[in-house]
Amino acid sequence: MIKKPIIALDFSTKKEAVQFLDIFEGESLYVKVGMELFYQTGAEIIEIIKERDHQLFLDLKLHDIPNTVKKAMKGLAGLGVDMLNVHAAGGREMMEAAMEGLAAGTPSGGVVPKLIAVTQLTSTSEKQMQSEQLIPATLDESVIHYAKLAHCAGLDGVVCSAFEAEKIKKATNESFICVTPGIRLKGMNAQDQKRVMTPLGARMHGSSAIVAGRAVTASKHPLNTYRMIANEWEAVYS
Repeated sequence: MIKKPIIALDFSTKKEAVQFLDIFEGESLYVKVGMELFYQTGAEIIEIIKERDHQLFLDLKLHDIPNTVKKAMKGLAGLGVDMLNVHAAGGREMMEAAMEGLAAGTPSGGVVPKLIAVTQLTSTSEKQMQSEQLIPATLDESVIHYAKLAHCAGLDGVVCSAFEAEKIKKATNESFICVTPGIRLKGMNAQDQKRVMTPLGARMHGSSAIVAGRAVTASKHPLNTYRMIANEWEAVYS
């Protein structure tokens, strides 16, 4: 279990990200850097985050041929991040290659980062999945299938909505990590997320970790909002 809520740093520039992190001076955070920020700043933002002693989930959703993903993961393993991800739709061979790359690229004596797979995005509805991806299964069936594939490939877990977490754990095992984005406090706008849940609801549904992005970053009072989310999430463990 990851006891701290993961904050998605949904920013385009290093300046914005650093100014946001300054608000949390003295707090030990777990943050997520996605494509928007990483593609603008590269490894520099990772160095800044690690210098502040925060944990880091690098969310690049790699999806390519196995050899390319293996080589990319080998390079990313040296950045000192705590968790990375791939797209489960890339297949078992690609996910196994990603694991091999991470192990090969982790410095001697270091801890191999956790590797998880994206199942279906929380912005995807069942109707959209069936009409645009031509997947005739239900959304639940697709997510669980991808999760089982990731589990068989040796990955540590998946990204999914909180609605699927409990079913995924039953289909894999209790230690399989279910990282759930789309977290909102009660009454918050869901925005472009289709499958959202409160921190407490997520834990009750089997989430291992929660990700809060704009709920915190777009808040008028980010620190207060983060602490409200953290208190609701962490209360489960008390």
